[in-house]
Amino acid sequence: MDYLSKLKELLEVTIAQRASDLHISVGHPPVLRVAGRLIALVKRNKILKEDSEELAFALMNEEQKQSFLKEKEIDFSYDFKGGARFRVNVFFEQGNVASALRLVPDEILTIEELNLPPILHELVRHSQGFILVTGPSSQGKSTTLAALIDEINHLKAVHIITIEDPIEYIFKDDRAIINQRELKQDTLSFNGALKSVFRQDPDIIMVGEMRDSDTISTAITAAETGHLVLATLHTNSAAQSVHRIVDSFPPVEQNQIRVQLSGSLLGIISQRLVPRIRGGVIPSCEILINTPAVANLIRENKVHEIPLTIETSAEIGMISLDRYLANLVREKEIALETAQNYSLNPSSLRGLIRR
Repeated sequence: MDYLSKLKELLEVTIAQRASDLHISVGHPPVLRVAGRLIALVKRNKILKEDSEELAFALMNEEQKQSFLKEKEIDFSYDFKGGARFRVNVFFEQGNVASALRLVPDEILTIEELNLPPILHELVRHSQGFILVTGPSSQGKSTTLAALIDEINHLKAVHIITIEDPIEYIFKDDRAIINQRELKQDTLSFNGALKSVFRQDPDIIMVGEMRDSDTISTAITAAETGHLVLATLHTNSAAQSVHRIVDSFPPVEQNQIRVQLSGSLLGIISQRLVPRIRGGVIPSCEILINTPAVANLIRENKVHEIPLTIETSAEIGMISLDRYLANLVREKEIALETAQNYSLNPSSLRGLIRR
């Protein structure tokens, strides 16, 4: 069987169906995720063990194949016909090879086109500080980060360095010079790349994901020393993001990190992709802006009070996830049931909608 041709056919179907993801695993037909829902390509045969292996290997070069067989999993990007890119994760499950491919659009959409709140324009106009984009997996964090970086690209003559695993969106230099570094290909670790970035004369640093305390510490230090740093974190809310950062350090270091974070943080964008009534998805966000009051809560370890501060600071652009969901329900963008499913506090949500 010509596995490369079969792979290309599946990728073409993924693009044609406007799917966000393609899943290949033994015992199932290929499965697409379209507008957040999994759809099996039932007219196609179930994938056999050999098929799943060979389709995965068709995506890899020899070096990637050897790394995968050694490490049992691998992340990389795949260029398809020079016009589409896929973020690929290949892994073992029950002894079988499986693949998850995320389609990365070739066009970087703007903040408006992504239906993100306008306050994001103000955040990226800062020349120094720390911006976090957070949320669960597959909720559009990388897409939001790309929109922020590309806005800076069109606004400022600056040097931007990104550290990614893998590179997803390819930026085209406009006013900025952008160097994109990929884990394994261009650097051995996020933290190693971050430590060397200070010798590369950057103005803006983008960290694809903060995975450990060393990376977090170096990123915060970069934000303190005159750089604008943008990064992602897998958390459910702004308050949880602060907890995650602080808790990643030993107790004896946590007070110092609170002080550093309170002084360098610009804002946290926590987001979900929510199914729309008319099809597709729309982001629902929680926005935290680091005001003197918020900085004080972080320093004094009163992070549990941050949600109340967000709720009472709408005039400066802050908004809670529940209020954002309630607004989307009122605007008839999403159904009430959908909003309740995504809310972290459904009773609070119902109260906001009734007002």
